[in-house]
Amino acid sequence: MAPPPRQLLLHLLLFLSLFGAARMGSVAAAGAGDREEGARALLTLLQRVQSEALRALGPHDFDPKLYVDLPLAPGADRAAAEAALASVGTREEMEAYVARYFDPAGSDLLAADPPDFQAEPRGFLPRVGAGEARAWALEVHALWKDLARQVAPAVAVRPDRHTLLPLPGRVVVPGSRFREVYYWDSYWVVRGLLVSKMYDTAKDIVLNLVYLVEEYGFVLNGARSYYTNRSQPPLLSSMVLELYTATGDLDLVRRSFPSLLKEHAFWVSEIHNIAIMDNDGCVHNLSRYQAMWNKPRPESATIDEELASKLNSTAAKEKLYHQIASAAETGWDFSSRWMSNPTDMTTLVTTFIIPVDLNTFIFKMERDIAVFAELIGEKATAEVFLQASKARHTAMETILWNSEMEQWLDYWLPIDGNQEVYKWESKSQNRNIFASNFVPLWLNAHNSGSGPFLDEAKSVGVMRSLHTSGLVYPAGIATSVSNTGQQWDFPNGWAPLQHLIVEGLMNSGSTEAKKFAEDVATSWVRTNYAAYKSTGAMHEKYDVEACGKSGGGGEYKSQTGFGWSNGVLLSFLEEFGWSQDKEIGCPS
Repeated sequence: MAPPPRQLLLHLLLFLSLFGAARMGSVAAAGAGDREEGARALLTLLQRVQSEALRALGPHDFDPKLYVDLPLAPGADRAAAEAALASVGTREEMEAYVARYFDPAGSDLLAADPPDFQAEPRGFLPRVGAGEARAWALEVHALWKDLARQVAPAVAVRPDRHTLLPLPGRVVVPGSRFREVYYWDSYWVVRGLLVSKMYDTAKDIVLNLVYLVEEYGFVLNGARSYYTNRSQPPLLSSMVLELYTATGDLDLVRRSFPSLLKEHAFWVSEIHNIAIMDNDGCVHNLSRYQAMWNKPRPESATIDEELASKLNSTAAKEKLYHQIASAAETGWDFSSRWMSNPTDMTTLVTTFIIPVDLNTFIFKMERDIAVFAELIGEKATAEVFLQASKARHTAMETILWNSEMEQWLDYWLPIDGNQEVYKWESKSQNRNIFASNFVPLWLNAHNSGSGPFLDEAKSVGVMRSLHTSGLVYPAGIATSVSNTGQQWDFPNGWAPLQHLIVEGLMNSGSTEAKKFAEDVATSWVRTNYAAYKSTGAMHEKYDVEACGKSGGGGEYKSQTGFGWSNGVLLSFLEEFGWSQDKEIGCPS
């Protein structure tokens, strides 16, 4: 039987993406064998150090990531460090051991004053009046200097002594324990840098991610050797488009284009693609997350091993590790969204879920690639990707859209076996409420000249569904309505989700939706400001129940810095402005 037209389209996309790029054969393998062997040996040692450190130091305030971020100290020998670890027993011995054989975590990233930073650049936030709001915005703008780094030259010379990966340009890190570049964080960092008129730094960030695609065939979760087994929500094409729109840099488009084709091939490859037949017999293809890993995550190995200790067999543990790593690929690590039992993380089933937001991002990637192909004269490729985006649009509306709820819902596959083509069933839509159910609204703001994703009437229906969803709180939009203790659940609100939904509502064509969007953005700005004034920092996440309260939950302490929070704050101030007489503090 001939494959359905969508299957033919997928084959053509893969051919276009991989033509001349044979090195992607194994997407997780790149670089010289000796270099990789040395990096693996170092990571194995660091995981042993992590485990022994937990035993010696105890669980209180223990951060396992710290230990896999340690570079070998100059003159230290890895084999000697391996041998010496066997005699470490006490806290004092562990502290002395780490100090002898390793440099501090993060010391292989050097402070790098960005040359395009200006204390108050020309044209910065023209609609934010003088006063508290502007003074604070300038302080947040200045945080880019604190978060800017350059990978130390020694990392490229001796990669076997670092888990940090070499990158060609300057980087902006999220902050605190996140000492390296992260993929989807970078989109909102770029958005903020563009508000700050730091175009060169933003371009460096994009070209660093392009470099990762060239090396590995996809953008890694983060720029560490232990992240080479998974990606994160794919937003590279969106970064390229934002930069091109701001600067007209067509050379950047040309430079990035082959890597965007490679990345698209990764996300529609057989490990990610799922085929579902609708009730009319039409087959639709959508994508899922799936990490290439079935072991404990090195950066959280002690946590994963403790969780897996509840399971009896090696096979069951490997399945759990695979689901944990795949949940980390989603960017929502962790959430009841990925669990069949929201109170039990051993019930993660990430790879059996077709996520609304992932397919939103891939749809936009396909639209973006079509635009770029037109710009550089690749008209045939442009048409292929335009058709791909239309097919994904149809798939999302057929498989994920729920007209009764007026939301897009994640689709759950049966976990009792793989099928070449699944049969669509309405009961397989996850009717639980998550902020991700509304992320396709974002496509209103990015139609790439190919027509809107949804019309005004549908946008208004989705907006009203959001209004009554139980997600909207005084300090922003909650991630879910379930308080599970996971950080990507209630009561936490995250900057990216606020921005995706607000930007979509603003571009829906509805006055009512625009007013709602501005109300959400205003609440978010105020909670960021209040928390900043009380703590002196921007936070990774916020508690939407109360203005000025940072978020919590999850497997690590709440972090500050913070790249994407800064970027969204600056983007909201640019979009909505802030008049001099408008109160910036929490409403009384």
